[in-house]
Amino acid sequence: MTDATYNPLGGLWQPTQLQKLYYGSETVAEHLVKSLPSERSKAFIITGNSLATKTPLVKHVEDLLSSRHAGTFSRIGEHAPVAQLDEATELVGKDSSIDTVISIGGGSPIDSAKAINYRLHEKTGKWLYHITIPTTLSAGECTMMAGFTESNGVKTGVRGKELVPHIVLYDSSFALHTPQRLWLSTGMRAMDHAVELLYHPTASEVPARWMVLQAAQSLFTNLPKYKENPKDEDVITKLQLAAFASLGFLGTNIKGGLGLSHALGYSLGSPYGIPHGITSCLTLGHVVKLKASEPAAAEQIARLMPFLGEKPSGDNEKDAENVGEKILQLVRRLDLDHDLRHYKVAHDQIPVIAKRATGQEDGELYSKVEALVKGLF
Repeated sequence: MTDATYNPLGGLWQPTQLQKLYYGSETVAEHLVKSLPSERSKAFIITGNSLATKTPLVKHVEDLLSSRHAGTFSRIGEHAPVAQLDEATELVGKDSSIDTVISIGGGSPIDSAKAINYRLHEKTGKWLYHITIPTTLSAGECTMMAGFTESNGVKTGVRGKELVPHIVLYDSSFALHTPQRLWLSTGMRAMDHAVELLYHPTASEVPARWMVLQAAQSLFTNLPKYKENPKDEDVITKLQLAAFASLGFLGTNIKGGLGLSHALGYSLGSPYGIPHGITSCLTLGHVVKLKASEPAAAEQIARLMPFLGEKPSGDNEKDAENVGEKILQLVRRLDLDHDLRHYKVAHDQIPVIAKRATGQEDGELYSKVEALVKGLF
């Protein structure tokens, strides 16, 4: 099988099993029930405590489902702790009439629903139908990976093309309940996806790279607009579609993880209790500047210049560094964290983080990443 490469005229894009993506205000009320796979379907909801107790959203979905609602698990925590996954998997597994799982929330509930699906398949040989209602911009709905946190605090995961949700419902009225800071920081997570997919060596030119260029442009334009008016549902919908464009055309052919910023994010995130949206704020701009010294990556990053309203200079390294600086400026413009001052990470953890992110204990890449992490203090 030919995989996509940096050569734009040779490669492969292999789509996922996503069947439908609905978007717009009141999308859930209009399309949820008819999205169930059959008239006899029973659906189990996976969500987080805040959404279940502090918003009307989960109750709204339960009411829409009516007799097709088989249960709700609302104790999914940040970074999807494995103990909660065990508990939820056992609950879903007890009822053989359940054929659908509905995830409501950000990356943790979505990844948890995928992981539960994976575990139940291992036991029964059957896959659940997955409908997801994202309430952040973290784009967990776009991938075939499911990350969760082991009991030792380290993030791990499972993957498979069957883990991609079948139906995505982007409802701007649901996103009105998302805290502004969470929405903005996960918007930077979407930016992280877009940029790292752009320079990923096995990303397809079309549609993946073409779409992430548009995604980055929309995120740069609309995140500041959302900060000015977080109740503008048109802007919310534009950002939801940008989040999808940042990762929804990944395809199943891509090899390995997304890139260094993501590897650093996993190394900083669950071990130290830092939300993944914030880890992207911390790492992406610096990683882009680091990648500017790699000709193949710099060539791709430089393509962003006109999408950010800048004229390319013809010097890919210089342009890539400029893109990195613009990302750092956007983080500050959104009043999001750009260093570790608010988090409990000791200086002696610098080599631990660098080793975890690179898989190395020395060498050029390790030294560069170590210096990058030091700069976050």
